[in-house]
Amino acid sequence: MCTGRVDLAHILRAFTKGMDGVFIGACRLNECNYLTQGNYHILNKVFLFKKIMATLGLNPERLRLEFMSSGEGNLFAAVVDDFVGQVRGFGPLGNGEGLDERSLALKLRAIARLIPYIRLVESEQLRVKFATPEEYGQFYSGEAFGRLFEGLIAEKLAVSQIVLLLEESPLATGDLSKFLGLTPSEISRHLHSAAKQGLVRYEENRNLFALA
Repeated sequence: MCTGRVDLAHILRAFTKGMDGVFIGACRLNECNYLTQGNYHILNKVFLFKKIMATLGLNPERLRLEFMSSGEGNLFAAVVDDFVGQVRGFGPLGNGEGLDERSLALKLRAIARLIPYIRLVESEQLRVKFATPEEYGQFYSGEAFGRLFEGLIAEKLAVSQIVLLLEESPLATGDLSKFLGLTPSEISRHLHSAAKQGLVRYEENRNLFALA
């Protein structure tokens, strides 16, 4: 299967099903077996998903993309061996990042709810084409991408987590701040955004936020 067909949902599903790391092996750039250059598409998706993971406090090195030909069996074995050892060193997903089971589940569910939106944003606004993986790395770690990511995705990830928590019960700003590891001012900003979207409401009599 061409790696261009690998979807963000496939990567997320692996982590949701309990995998501690995800490895993707692709054809070498400019050596696509299907002439679709799908390996360039997966480069964008992997860098984007790594950014999402880092934003939510998950180790992005748990996701690895490597390029090699189908005839390089020894290289494949060596790379997979190295990745398995690295992931074992990280420990179980969530636990290795200091997250409890509930926090990890919340973060993964927050991504899942946004996958259709993130897929569209990646395809229409964030997909780029460079010659080398190094150039992709420079773009995805640069200020221009950072601003785009913050406005298009990071805000929605925070709101998604808040909505999931409020589905369980109404909460105060301080409770949300403590659970999500964000400052009260950041929580207030995200709550304001969620309120404008008609997702949450403020209950003055209890001084709590609840689903609208």
